[in-house]
Amino acid sequence: MKPLLAFVFFACSLAAQNEGAKPGPAQRMEIALERHDGNSWKTVDPGFVFDKGDHVRFRFRANFNGYLYVIDYGTSGSYSLLFPREETGKDNGIAAGKEYQIPATRAWFRIDGPPGHDVVYWTVSPIPLSSGDTGLSSFPLPKAKQQPKTLLPRCDDSIFRARGDCVDSSAGLRSIPDSDELPKNLQSVTRSQSRELVIMRKEDSSLVSSPVPLTGPVIYQFRLAHK
Repeated sequence: MKPLLAFVFFACSLAAQNEGAKPGPAQRMEIALERHDGNSWKTVDPGFVFDKGDHVRFRFRANFNGYLYVIDYGTSGSYSLLFPREETGKDNGIAAGKEYQIPATRAWFRIDGPPGHDVVYWTVSPIPLSSGDTGLSSFPLPKAKQQPKTLLPRCDDSIFRARGDCVDSSAGLRSIPDSDELPKNLQSVTRSQSRELVIMRKEDSSLVSSPVPLTGPVIYQFRLAHK
C-alpha cells in the first residue's frame, strides 16, 4: 500500500540555522497549511479537505530554538518519515522567530491513498533526539498496520456556504489523546508535558503554546483530510 503523502522533489534546500533569541516564558509554535493552486501557493484552512493529487506543504515557526521531527501515518496504514530526510531537508534545527517550509527543500507532498484523515505527528524538542532516548534520529519506522478505520471527511455546511471551501471541522491541529496508539519510536516521548499544550486558531493557521519552557520533547498531531 502506498503512503498517503507522496513526494515530488526539486533541488535546492533551505538551510535552517539554529540561531535566534532566547526563549521567553511561554513557548509557542505556529503551523500553516498551504495548497498549490497551479500558479502559486496559498494558505488554506487547517481543516481543508484535499483532492487526491493535490500538492501541499507546511509552514512552521517557533519562538524558541529546538529540533523538529515529522512522521505521517497514512490512510493506507503506512508510516512515512516526512522530515528530516534527504529529500525534504536533513537539517531539522529550528531557530527562534524564523519561519521554515516543510519540506525544507523545493519539494512538496502529493495527496495520495484512500480517502480519510492522515495523522501527521509533530515532535518538537529543545535538544536533538538520539537513538538513546526516542530513536527518532535513527528510526526505523514502525511496520505498516492494517488500513485504519476512519470516517470520510465531511464539509462544514456553514463554511461551505460562506466561502465555498470544503472544510472538515474534525481535521487540523489536535493534541494527542490518551487513547492514541503512537508509533513505538514515539512512545518514549513524554506525554505529561504534551498534555499541557494549549492549541488555538489564528486566522488560517494554528498555534501551539506551552505555558512553561519545554524541558523535553512534546508531540501533537495534524489531521490532514482528503477525499
